[in-house]
Amino acid sequence: MPVLTIGSADIHVDAEGFLTEYGEWNEPLAEQLAAQIGIELTDEHWKAIRFLRSDFPSHGETATLRRVSTLAGIPIKQLFVLFPVKPAKKMAYVAGLPKPRGCV
Repeated sequence: MPVLTIGSADIHVDAEGFLTEYGEWNEPLAEQLAAQIGIELTDEHWKAIRFLRSDFPSHGETATLRRVSTLAGIPIKQLFVLFPVKPAKKMAYVAGLPKPRGCV
């Protein structure tokens, strides 16, 4: 696995840049990852990110947009506003999780 240095952290990533080690993620890293894709994190962003982080260990995969919308109470339209164009992929990237299944 490739290793990237972001800020002062060395992180393990896959070929597409998604973190491969759950424990390497932290909130300052998330802010740096978000900045790399042009997103400044707000409380609404953090609600989605924290839901993804808490949901992942019990399910072993990144939650779908529908799951985030239903269980975290964030409308899908709002997820597209928060994470434009490819919200599931961008949320997973910032949350330090694998790319969701079904994403191209």
